[in-house]
Amino acid sequence: MKTITTTALLCLTAPITWADTNLIHTPGEGAFNWDSLSAFAAAHDYSGQTVTLAGPWLGPDAAAGKAVMAYFSHATGAEVIVSGSDSFEQQILIDTEGGSAPNIAVFPQPGLMCDLARRGQLADLGTDTAKWIASTYAAGASWQVLGSCDGVDGFYGLAYNVNVKSLVWFVPENFEDAGYEVPKTMEALKALTQQIVADGGTPWCIGVGSGGATGWPATDWVEDLMLRTQPPETYDAWVANDMRFDDPRMVAAIQEFGWFARNDAFVVGQADAIAATDFRDSPKGLFASPPDCFLHRQASFIPAFFPEGTTLGEDADFFYFPSYEGKDLGRPVLGAGTLVSITRDSPATRGLIEFLKTPIAHEIWMSIETQGFLTPHTSVNLDTYHNTSLRRQGEILQNATTFRFDASDLMPGAIGAGAFWTGMVDFSGGAPAAEVARDIQAAWDNLK
Repeated sequence: MKTITTTALLCLTAPITWADTNLIHTPGEGAFNWDSLSAFAAAHDYSGQTVTLAGPWLGPDAAAGKAVMAYFSHATGAEVIVSGSDSFEQQILIDTEGGSAPNIAVFPQPGLMCDLARRGQLADLGTDTAKWIASTYAAGASWQVLGSCDGVDGFYGLAYNVNVKSLVWFVPENFEDAGYEVPKTMEALKALTQQIVADGGTPWCIGVGSGGATGWPATDWVEDLMLRTQPPETYDAWVANDMRFDDPRMVAAIQEFGWFARNDAFVVGQADAIAATDFRDSPKGLFASPPDCFLHRQASFIPAFFPEGTTLGEDADFFYFPSYEGKDLGRPVLGAGTLVSITRDSPATRGLIEFLKTPIAHEIWMSIETQGFLTPHTSVNLDTYHNTSLRRQGEILQNATTFRFDASDLMPGAIGAGAFWTGMVDFSGGAPAAEVARDIQAAWDNLK
């Protein structure tokens, strides 16, 4: 067994055995793919080498990331130093320009990753890794595209730690009392929306307020609906502005959001209240008695803002934001996550990328109670998810025919985190979709 150098961040000591108490799960026990760890350990020895990893992981995510890296150290003898920052996006630019980049950078925004790739500041992960992603991840071609960058050859980002945005939350007891069933198609979801109104209720809680970032929850709605009304290639063209923002197909997606959000009878507080309602407060109506609303579309993180003591699967549950039965576009999933890249190459750094391909590197984090690690890796054991809710979200990801990253995170900051956000606020307040789309395109034209 290899000797591992002590590191304060991971608190590992040398020498260690497979029963090392610093590992959160003892190898060989439980439902984990321990064979993948054993096979990796047999083929990789990086004793005496150090890998530095920097990213946006903080708090519970940082602790979970370090726990996963402990298994890499355990298997190979390498030291792993993990650091997280809430200003990672700025710091990685400074570090790469200054020649002090970490070995591994964990990017929350593919656009930033590609900016560095085009500057020659990332190492190509290679065609073998790109092919592995395509064959091993659910909707693998989507992830292969995500790790590639226009204008530069190579593959630069291995997706790791994903979240799902295509979810609708509800209270099962409210559904049961009203006799409602979970809709399986978008047509059925619209019919349920109308039925709730006919029964005297209000279907949706929607809030797009978020301080200086007000508007982003509405962009998520539009992105999800774009994937459900147009092929993924059209989504990609829109993100790159190869298709103009004021194209009729884009305007139609905004109007589809308006079908839900611009009808006073469909929204708590009427449509005018959407922009003034903070997204963190908006799901509270689900839990009122009687309920203020029955449905809330939001990403997998939203339970953090549910009332204290809420038990997922009992007090609150979710279903997949469905696709249209009549459009034959499969099961698209909108989400986000992080991409792992090499910013300073070394043999042990390459080894860490190989480690992240093993099922065990995913299953360890899947088992930890955090805000929710999800993976499209098709060889993991879904039983290792920490709870049933996470497992079901993981199944949504595994069953996706298309995955696309949050569009606003892929666009130039002035658009994705500027004109698009403010445009959706204007639309929620009554501005025509075509006018909003023209204004956003004008802002994009000004950048060019």
